[in-house]
Parts: sequence; C-alpha cells; structure tokens
Amino acid sequence: MIDIKLIKENPEDVVARLAAKGKDAENEIKRILELDEERRSLIAETENKKAEQNKQTKLVPQLKKEGKDVTPIFAKMKELGAEVKAGEAKLAEVEAEYNELMLGLPNLPDRDLAPGGKENNEPIRYYGEPHVFDFTPKNHVDLCTSCGLIDYERGVKLSGNGFWIYKGLGARLEWALLNYFIDTHLGDGYELVLVPHMLGYECGLTAGQFPKFKDEVYWLDTAEDERRRFMLPTAETALVSLHRDEILTEADLPKKYISYTPCFRREAGSYRADERGMVRGHQFNKVEMVQYTKPEDSDAAFEELVGKAEALVKGLGFHFRTVKLAAADCSASMARTYDIEIHIPSMDGYKEVSSVSNARDYQARRGMMRFRRNEGGKPEFLHTLNGSGLATSRILPAIVEQNQNADGSVTVPEVLRKYIGVDVIKPIK
Repeated sequence: MIDIKLIKENPEDVVARLAAKGKDAENEIKRILELDEERRSLIAETENKKAEQNKQTKLVPQLKKEGKDVTPIFAKMKELGAEVKAGEAKLAEVEAEYNELMLGLPNLPDRDLAPGGKENNEPIRYYGEPHVFDFTPKNHVDLCTSCGLIDYERGVKLSGNGFWIYKGLGARLEWALLNYFIDTHLGDGYELVLVPHMLGYECGLTAGQFPKFKDEVYWLDTAEDERRRFMLPTAETALVSLHRDEILTEADLPKKYISYTPCFRREAGSYRADERGMVRGHQFNKVEMVQYTKPEDSDAAFEELVGKAEALVKGLGFHFRTVKLAAADCSASMARTYDIEIHIPSMDGYKEVSSVSNARDYQARRGMMRFRRNEGGKPEFLHTLNGSGLATSRILPAIVEQNQNADGSVTVPEVLRKYIGVDVIKPIK
C-alpha cells in the first residue's frame, strides 16, 4: 500500500505520479482523504464514549454505597453502549471502504521513470551481437521437434493449448538450466527455499496481485469449510509473504532467497502469430530471486539483482539487452522494473526472460513486514525486491535457435554441458 502520510502531505503529487502509471486516481485520492478524516473522527468519538462508559461504571458502587438511585446511571450506560455499538458499526463500514480503496491503488513509480507505457521503455545497454547464420535457420518449434526435445502434440492432448512436454534431452536441457541457475545463486549466498505451489489469498494480497488481479490466477475448487487456495503465478507471490506479520532485526538483513517452482498463468491464451511453441504458456519453470532489505539498501540490492540476471544470460552466450520500463509498463505493485530481453532470431525481436523489480515498502505495508534497527527501536517497513533468475520457457527456444547448426543439430552452451552430459544435440529424424 501507499503510505497514507504521503497521500495526506501531498495528494497532488501522488495523483501525478499515479497518472504517469496510467492511473487516474484523483477521485479515489479525494475519497481516501475524506474516509481517513471520518475514520479518525469516529475512532476518537468511540474512544471518548467508551471512556465515559468506564467513568459511569465506576460511579455505580459509590452511589450504591451512598444509597442513591443508580437507575439514571444504568440508563446513561445503555445509551452510551448503543452509541458505541453504532459508532463501531459505522467505523467498520468506513474502514472497509478505506481499505478497499487503499489496497486498489498501484505503487508509486520512481520519479526517474518515463511516463506512459511500453512505447516509452528505454534500452539502457546491449550485450553481444545478433547471431548471423550462413544458412537458412529454423525456428525453435521445428528444431525442438526434429531433435526430439519437446512433444507439443501430446502436451495439447494432455492439457490443451499452452502446454507442452519436455522429453529426452529436452527434459535434461530444461533441468540443466535450472541446475545452472540454482548453483549460481547458491554460490552468491542466496538461500534456497522450496515453497508450496498452492497459496492462500493473503499471499496474493501481500504481493499486490489481489484484489485487482485475483481472477488472473487458477483457483482450486474447495469445500465451503476449507481454505481457498490458488496456484502460484510466480514464486515471488510466496517468497514475499515469508515474513508477513513479522518484525525482523537489523542484523537479520538483508534476506536473500531463491526458489524453483513451476508457474501457472491464465493470460497465456492470447497468442500472437510469432508466439508459438514455448514462448507463451499456461505453465512454465522459473527460478525466482527475492530480497528483503533496509530502505537505504534497496537501490544497491536492485542493481545486484539486475547484475545477477544479466550474468546468467551472459553465461549462456546470448545476445541480449537490458530495458528500463516506463512507469505504466511496470506491474501494479512495483516502483521500478528492468527487463532482460534475449534475441530470438525467428521472431526478429527480443523477448523478456527476467524482470527485476523494486517494490519499495509497498508490499511490506500490505503484509506488515518490518524491522527494528536496535532493541526497543520503532519498527520500520522493509523494502522488498524480486527478479527472475531465470524463466526457462524463452531461454530454451533461444538456445536452440541461436546455437543451431547447418545440419539441424544444436550446440549446447558450455555452462550446461556438465549437467546434460552432451556437447551437441543431434536431430532424430
């Protein structure tokens, strides 16, 4: 959530920054300020009436002792009780609307981001050069089929469009990628965490994906008395709830986690003609990086995560670019995002394989995740950051396309050979 203090101190600035993200929030901000004032007034009134109740209650024994009539006191207490009950009901109503509006506001974009959408994204650096072939190259669908890496037809048979099956050396190549990613992160001091793939609503709320995007995940049918769960769209959704409702110490920080999970996405159904095969799917594998930091350390943590994602892609020998996203192209819960995009020759363009983002204190406020600098100190909100490190469903197509040979074989990147056990994958038909 956005800090209400920022909204109260400079509502015009908040409205302007959200406008850069494509959100017209003027009326919502105005209503939030009205509700906050009403909420504070109701709290004060209710507390005063409760104090008066206590005062009247304390008078009863004294008046009885003096032989005086306590009927007026009980009448007053009944009246106050009814007023407190009505005030609490009104407060609950006001707070429900207030919380709904506050939870619905996206994060404020960092001030240095360009306003608008992806048309204003800025490539900030390139690595390597696009691969040049001296033969007519194939696309990854044909290569994966001819080399026996992927079974697209049986994937559709099992689950429908947007699914595929890794088999043989394709399954080993996929697993080699995951091992390469995890080994690299472990070497950099990250803690490996294997999280549940089914999560409760609070995880989506803390991550900032709910309530607005609650219909974009796969929900499980459950009995009425059972906790409702959804299939995680990314391990970030779980990792940023690890310390929900906790207060860490300064010595605990930074917390650096990685997790491997399959990811489940509903939006995969909207294909473009060039997004065949594995480029966009309902289920894909990913290793996710998450950090919890002190506020003053989050910029350095962001650069570390970007550098790690870039290093993984460099290690595979890819030509790629790093892109600074414009405000409206950042997701709702993020203050800034850089995408690492690799070149896939058959698409004559770049596809994102890692998004590295800084949520600042937005997720921490939603999940009440805080830390103390010293014993007895006032708790402060953490900063949370995440980055793909990496997603495989576009890495594997890029490997086979960029490393294909004239005879239809594919040269395995050197960093993966110790995991897969072969240097070249040859066609099987």
